[in-house]
Amino acid sequence: MPCLSRFAASLLLPLCLLLAGAASATDYNIGDVRAHGGWHSLVLSLGEERHFRAIDQQSYSDAIFSVNASAGACDLPWLELRVELAENQARSATVNRVPADLRVDQATIHSGSAAFITERGDKGFYVRFALPDLELLFEEMANGKLLRLRMMRSEDDPWFMVFDLAGAGEAIERLHRLCNATER
Repeated sequence: MPCLSRFAASLLLPLCLLLAGAASATDYNIGDVRAHGGWHSLVLSLGEERHFRAIDQQSYSDAIFSVNASAGACDLPWLELRVELAENQARSATVNRVPADLRVDQATIHSGSAAFITERGDKGFYVRFALPDLELLFEEMANGKLLRLRMMRSEDDPWFMVFDLAGAGEAIERLHRLCNATER
């Protein structure tokens, strides 16, 4: 049995590093990781700071889509996409803001914007979404099969991505449960 636990632990560390992505370029401690189909829920911590994340890291090998919330602001969740780049970024900047649409299966088209962000010292390119009515989107994600995403990099240059939602509902529900437990 000890051999099996060492083997499991050796597999868990790289998985946790992949699942965490970066919350900015800061290194957070990763804990309480739980699998939910193709999604995972986890806790990121640094000192007293706590963030809760539900992520899909299976749809793309170089991109992670996540739903996030922070202790003390559980009612203000946000959506983020992290795409791996070839090299560390030299500066932190919001590179662009573009129109974005998200849609679960054939449900509501959620239109908003996407900020393209780089973080100094990080190999990630972040897309942070601003959308009205996230609660409806989360409900649709919990019951849907696919999340379709379109970002308009320029007038005639859309960027499309599709994310599998198997396990998303359970992961998002757990994220909310863990975050709300910190506010009691």
